Amino acid sequence: MDRMREREGGMELVVRPWGDFQVLKARPGVKIKLIRVKPGGKTSLQCHRHRREHWTVVAGIMTVTVDELNRDLGLSESLDVPLGAVHRLENLQETMAELLETQFGEILSEDDIIRFHDIYGRV
Repeated sequence: MDRMREREGGMELVVRPWGDFQVLKARPGVKIKLIRVKPGGKTSLQCHRHRREHWTVVAGIMTVTVDELNRDLGLSESLDVPLGAVHRLENLQETMAELLETQFGEILSEDDIIRFHDIYGRV
């Protein structure tokens, strides 16, 4: 279920069709999330008007798309997602993949998502 919220370890867990995320730290201009993508899951192809992101894989292998780049990131590998870049996360493996996403910008809300394609019908 999209946007279902649960508690895990005292932090809010937001469940999406592709997996889930937890906000680990938030302050003006910076937000850090732990994002988990289940096997076969992928986020929508999207961009943001108000934030840039930095991704670091902490478990598994994440297939990432950022504009024309499409590659696998493994443990401890990282990538910058510039403001306005069209991007997606995908897990083609058989185990859960996790990454830390650090967001930077004046507006860091979930409303700052422009979706172009989504296999879960959320466009």
